[in-house]
Order: sequence, then C-alpha cells, then structure tokens
Amino acid sequence: MDKRRIAILGSTGSIGRQTLDVIREHRDLFEVEMLTCKGSWELMASQAKEFDANNAVICDETKYKDLADALDGTDTKVFAGMKSVCDLGGRGIVAATSASVAVSSDTRATSTSPAPV
Repeated sequence: MDKRRIAILGSTGSIGRQTLDVIREHRDLFEVEMLTCKGSWELMASQAKEFDANNAVICDETKYKDLADALDGTDTKVFAGMKSVCDLGGRGIVAATSASVAVSSDTRATSTSPAPV
C-alpha cells in the first residue's frame, strides 16, 4: 500500500503535534510532505528532520534564515511568509505538493482555496 503524504498547517501547535504523534506511530502508512508554523522555527526544524518533510514554511519571515540554516544539509525546501502558504493553498495544497491529505490547525490558513475536485 502506498503511503499517504500529509501536509500539516500549524505543525508546532497542539493539533499539529498530535497529528505528528499519529504519524510517528504509523510510519508505514504516512509521510510528511509539508509543515507550516507561525514562528517556532526550532521545533519545526526538529519536526522536519525527524519526519524528513519535503517542504517547511515559516510564516514569520524574520525567522526564515534561522529555519533555513537549521535545515541546511537536508532535502527539505524552506519557504517563508503567509504568502507562501497561500500560494500553495491557492493552487490547492494537495494539488500543489504531492500531499494526499492536508491537516489544518492554523486558522490563518482557512482562507486558502480547496484543491480542485
């Protein structure tokens, strides 16, 4: 069975961390495609490394360099700003990445467009 690739909007918050706990227990079923957070770059860097995330988006653009430096040497692509989340979301997060499921615990992401059906 193919693994489901998950995009988590708000990975450093309570719901995001709980989602990662489920993925941690079921690595045979899930992989992390994308993580986003407001500004907790240290925790998100740790999450991106542990789960080998393909993309990491930090909304606080002033923290971009910290996150990029922390993920230097990994395969994770790093983006910054809510515009990056909206750009991916505007095209449909699932459609714009190779994610099969998007979990949103970030209320700022609720205005993004759904993936085309």
